[in-house]
Amino acid sequence: MKSVLSDKHFHNEQAAYEFVEARLWPNGPICPHCGGVERISKMGGKSTRIGTYKCYQCRKPFTVKVGTIFEASHVPMRHWLQAIFLMSSSKKGISSHQLHRTLGCTLKTAWFISHRVREAMRATGGGPMGGEGETIEADETFIGRVEGQAKGRGGWGHKNVVLTLVRRGGEARSFHVDSTTIASVLPILRANIKAESNVNTDEAVQYKNLSKDFPLHDSVNHKADEYVRGEVTTNTVEGFFSVFKRGMKGVYQHCKEKHLHRYLCEFDFRFSNRMALGVNDIARAERALKGAVGKRLTYRTTNH
Repeated sequence: MKSVLSDKHFHNEQAAYEFVEARLWPNGPICPHCGGVERISKMGGKSTRIGTYKCYQCRKPFTVKVGTIFEASHVPMRHWLQAIFLMSSSKKGISSHQLHRTLGCTLKTAWFISHRVREAMRATGGGPMGGEGETIEADETFIGRVEGQAKGRGGWGHKNVVLTLVRRGGEARSFHVDSTTIASVLPILRANIKAESNVNTDEAVQYKNLSKDFPLHDSVNHKADEYVRGEVTTNTVEGFFSVFKRGMKGVYQHCKEKHLHRYLCEFDFRFSNRMALGVNDIARAERALKGAVGKRLTYRTTNH
């Protein structure tokens, strides 16, 4: 069976540019400087960079990289496409060490590429989740260590808190929150869940009075070994956490607190664009590619 990674755009720079242009400019090139779509010509010649166009309205040259995560990068476009596909198709992610060996670049470059791709995977827009007849599961988990805090003898005070909302049969949204208190959790639930949704949680105290905001709120009592009661369960969001933690501990192994939100974007993206929803590896990678527009990051931005 032919491997997807043997496709021409993963190995030929000209083909890589054409592949990206076809997806980011489906109706033809658009000048990122003035927004013009007319009087644009492709520049040729041996001294011209691959994929360079010139807009004769603002008289500025440009490539499809401008205004995307690829801008000002010396990484070949074919390597960007390989990285996007590998990160999109690996269920629990792919480490920077593995990426630098696969692409033949430095570890620093691979680390930077992976963070830019995670930014492309970040969901933008979209209103509250759910609606009438829809079920949203909400839960928290703990991971890593809060910077500047020593590990305590007990409890979770030194851990980072992640709150995840999953629409059953649909997408996931994860948030790095300060704590599991009502003050930290409730505003996120209010902003991201439609009031007419069925909301399922566990018995945690922060969800005790949730029925005031969400009349269709039910919970399961994990302390009493109750995990399913009819249609009431948090097993879907628990499954999300299982994949997330195996990826963070087994693949990435270490994540600084300031970068946690980007890793959450990555796992949310793969969950929300999974095979069960009819999105295969190729389609998932193309969705990540389309998310590259308008999300330029500099090395300084990702490192600080």
